[in-house]
Amino acid sequence: MTADPHAFVSAEAHYAAFRPRYPDALYRLLADRFGLDGTQRALDLGCGPGTVALELADLVHTIIAVDPAAGMLEQGRALARERGIDNIRWQQGDSNTLRDLGLPPLDLAVMAKSFHWTDRVRVLEDLSRITTEQAGIVIISAGPPGTTPLPTWAPVVADVRAAYLGTVRRAGSGTYPEPAEPYEETVRRSPFPKVDITSFDQLVVRSTEELIGLQLSNSYSTPAQLGTRRKAFEEDLRCALLEHEPSGRFEETIRTEVLITTR
Repeated sequence: MTADPHAFVSAEAHYAAFRPRYPDALYRLLADRFGLDGTQRALDLGCGPGTVALELADLVHTIIAVDPAAGMLEQGRALARERGIDNIRWQQGDSNTLRDLGLPPLDLAVMAKSFHWTDRVRVLEDLSRITTEQAGIVIISAGPPGTTPLPTWAPVVADVRAAYLGTVRRAGSGTYPEPAEPYEETVRRSPFPKVDITSFDQLVVRSTEELIGLQLSNSYSTPAQLGTRRKAFEEDLRCALLEHEPSGRFEETIRTEVLITTR
């Protein structure tokens, strides 16, 4: 399985605006675990609009932020300029070209949702060749399916999305692939077999428009997927959500699982 550079085309701005931040406790964990003191080199592989890279920038000397989608990198560069962050190197590429990107020896490599889209066995092997002996690999995800209960509004969104796009979760020109095994099993067979897992829960509250924007950030319901039916989709979803929750206040408890793996 490889990243589809077109999976999020048209969703980049929505991704940057409506995907939630990871909790501050995640970055404190990484700083403590790896002694981050502003001297390290880090990789954010599949960086998207810099969700992790922008937050990690203050803790390391340099971050190489790599993504196959030019639009995601444009969003990241713009956000970095707004925040006055100048130690991120934005580079187009993906997990298949990792060893050809001319990367320096890395002290830390982070993959968030991008790990899902990679050839996971291969990317861990390639990372073992371009990281220092003490380096760590950090995989950030929502944890195994069913880790946290779905919010009450999730079936409402699913029903409207299915009416427009069907029940199969699309992703670019293909479909959304489910992992064959838990990430933990994969990494234990890799060059980084020592595994620690920490989870954080955070309550996120969204407005109706924020929740609609979130759907447009997903690979399986991008504006490009919806095409000319986007406005109708948004209106139907807005009506269905407000019928479900007239206050327009939508809560969700988000689980962030941090898998740290070392040699």
